Amino acid sequence: MEIKTGEYNVWNEGSTIHYEGTLRLSGTDAYQPILDLMQGVLADNPKNVVLDLTQLEFLNSSGINLLAKFTIELRKHPDLPVKVLGSTKIPWQSKSLPNLQKLHKGVELVIV
Repeated sequence: MEIKTGEYNVWNEGSTIHYEGTLRLSGTDAYQPILDLMQGVLADNPKNVVLDLTQLEFLNSSGINLLAKFTIELRKHPDLPVKVLGSTKIPWQSKSLPNLQKLHKGVELVIV
């Protein structure tokens, strides 16, 4: 599945979910299609989940809330390996992504 606009692109390749561009959607309802995509990946009972944020230049607070909600959902699957990929070139990622590890101890954070 793929959600693509002029500002952002979110798609999955198997159990890897890719985020690219600028996500400035207004509120939880606007992020629902992206959450549906993420939950669809989880519903397929993957062997692991990877959130690849390395190309996501901006994410507003509603989007960060989306990642937090999904991370909390992942706690219900304690044996499911979860990896979050980020980039040191994008300042918000180094500040915000470590908070996902506080929500779920099983999250492996890789910021390069």
